[in-house]
Amino acid sequence: MTEVFKLGDLVWAKMKGFSPWPGRVSTPLANMKKPANPKKGPIYCIFFFGSENYGWIDESNIKPYQEHKEACRKLCKSEGFKKACDAIENFIANGEVFDDKVEDSDTLFDKLKDDSINTTVEKKTPKIKPKKLKTYIPLQETPKVKRESRGGSSERRPAKKQRTDSNASSNNRLGSLSPAMNHSTPLRKSGSLLDRPGNVARPVTPPLDVETLSQTLKDKNIRASSLKFGFLGLGIMGSGIVKNLLNSGHKVVVWNRTQEKCADFLKAGAEHGLTPSDVVSMADITFSCVADPQAAKEMVFGNCGVLTEITTDKGYVEMTGIDAETSQDIAEAITAKGARYLEAQVQGSKVQSEEGTLVILAAGDRQLFDDCNSCFGAMGKNTFYLGEVGNASKMNLVLQLMAGVTLAGLAESMALADRAGLQQKDVLEILELTSLACPAILDKGKAIIEGGFPTQLPLQHMQKDLRLSLSMSDQLEQPIPLAAAANEIYKHAKRLGYAEHDASAVYIRARF
Repeated sequence: MTEVFKLGDLVWAKMKGFSPWPGRVSTPLANMKKPANPKKGPIYCIFFFGSENYGWIDESNIKPYQEHKEACRKLCKSEGFKKACDAIENFIANGEVFDDKVEDSDTLFDKLKDDSINTTVEKKTPKIKPKKLKTYIPLQETPKVKRESRGGSSERRPAKKQRTDSNASSNNRLGSLSPAMNHSTPLRKSGSLLDRPGNVARPVTPPLDVETLSQTLKDKNIRASSLKFGFLGLGIMGSGIVKNLLNSGHKVVVWNRTQEKCADFLKAGAEHGLTPSDVVSMADITFSCVADPQAAKEMVFGNCGVLTEITTDKGYVEMTGIDAETSQDIAEAITAKGARYLEAQVQGSKVQSEEGTLVILAAGDRQLFDDCNSCFGAMGKNTFYLGEVGNASKMNLVLQLMAGVTLAGLAESMALADRAGLQQKDVLEILELTSLACPAILDKGKAIIEGGFPTQLPLQHMQKDLRLSLSMSDQLEQPIPLAAAANEIYKHAKRLGYAEHDASAVYIRARF
């Protein structure tokens, strides 16, 4: 039994592959063409609250707002969805007048009669009627009047008309986009370079509960070392690692560039070093987990850095995702001071670091590796010793290359499915039944469908690892064309503003 909706009705409208979104049956925008021959019956133009975008939705995907309010509000928890729900509730509470009428070209022409430019055009082309402007008025642009040309220059006009039609066709696909992806973004002007939604706001990372002991850590039954350990860097990975070190009974001294991040760890029993050199002087073994090779070198060679205080009785463990050359440079500087050096690369993301289920790849001083055994037990589920310095960094880059190319392929597949009119949720459900199913692909697929991209592994870190993989391949003269292509995709996604989002935000580049 079909519902009959009227102009102005408040509804829940469901787009392909996404949860229902609060909206209102509205008058179509001037450049929105109604899809021909809809397969599922009547369709309606829906204004989406929160994102302030429009889209054509078939009647089977629309439900009355009040009747289904409680059920639909539970289906999505993203920030964009919450803002949209607040917007429609404010609309109802305030009794606002919703003016979604778009002035036609006749009205626009009348308003522009007194404009000097339009007056000039009107004088030159007195025979042209305002109604003819309808074909040429793109949204939010000054109307363009087709001029009668003596030299036959009007023959070149079809090219512009074709470009306008192309944009209109692209705008008609708004119904296939997530309302969250179009948050606070008006429809783009005809002829804009990129017909894509505005940047998705990065979801706020929930605060880490430092003092709660996870069941995984309880099951490990770690016997903490009597040594004191320093830790430099409390980012996405470092925070989870330090949490597990503290909860397993290790004595830890922390430092972070933004000192406010240290507060929760100090409450949980950690000590605080004002500089990296202070941490080294207070600890027997110091771990470093920062953003990239440049930051790793600054920790060691910079002002008040590691080299200032490190001595023969101390150890230094580099956990930053770096290349073999950077690791060897740091190793030479540390060992020149008589201290011990170990690289310990990690495979995993935010969730694995908090649960203590990382995979750790170590190389360097074997005695230092053994001294860190209880720490590695608290951090991860498996630890591998790979020999001389550089081997762990190389192994990590090889694995990251696989992950980066796979994720780029997943993003392109999901974009193709959407373009072909397939439900992305169906694609993921079927994928889960195949031999390709694995936690990483399924988790990233869900992030793509939900459209919020909460950060588990920052996109900029994935691109950094691909770049380092390419550098390693250059030195070895080993062609890796797929990695090179994937790297360009991630670079473009960074330029679009998704560097700090999860790596799954590469979908934005693939889709738009």
